[in-house]
Amino acid sequence: MSIFDFSRLTQWIPYLTQGVMITLSLAFFSTILGVVLGILINTISKRPILGRLAFAYVDIFRGTPVILQLSLVYFALPRILTLVLQSSFGFTGNLSISAYGAAIITFSLNSSAYVSEIIRSGVNGVDPGEIEAAKALGVSKFHIYKDIILPIAFKNSFPALMNEIIMLVKESSIVSIIGLQDLMRRQQIVSSQTYMYFEPLMYVGLIYYIIVKIMSYSAKRIERWLAHD
Repeated sequence: MSIFDFSRLTQWIPYLTQGVMITLSLAFFSTILGVVLGILINTISKRPILGRLAFAYVDIFRGTPVILQLSLVYFALPRILTLVLQSSFGFTGNLSISAYGAAIITFSLNSSAYVSEIIRSGVNGVDPGEIEAAKALGVSKFHIYKDIILPIAFKNSFPALMNEIIMLVKESSIVSIIGLQDLMRRQQIVSSQTYMYFEPLMYVGLIYYIIVKIMSYSAKRIERWLAHD
């Protein structure tokens, strides 16, 4: 008799695989929002008061664990908002947030803190001569930033940005603690019902590995295209 019985896992494979869409959608939407927020943070970081707030924001989200941030957003934030509304406007209900919504908010905020630093590094790598040339031609600051600085910074930062996205895919596995049925949560459910632990873990691990390999391969192809372009 084999120690590991993968044949018993066959009937659970469709259920486990359904978690892929949740994992990928979390990474997709969180990345988009994270990049937008990261660019915004980088844009305001050089202004006196807003720059300090941006620094504090980045410092807090980079200095605390994602699992703590997720727990605060899912469990504490609705309660805090409910108390504020009750004391200020006489609100009588109870606010709540879905597990999926909490995950999107948390990963977007966390990702934006890292993306802002990645973009800042890319911006610092822009040749000052190009900026001076644009100014000499009378190009506005907005268009210099939008049409010259950001595209070059994105190109310079692309490998680091892709690494952040890949990390986000793997870190999204912690949403299982708030009951969201991603890959890891489904693995836990299967293990609790079948008393199989090694087989579901290996299957889920294989899925994560394939996703990361596909993303890494795609990133290298895009990076080569950007370098050639």
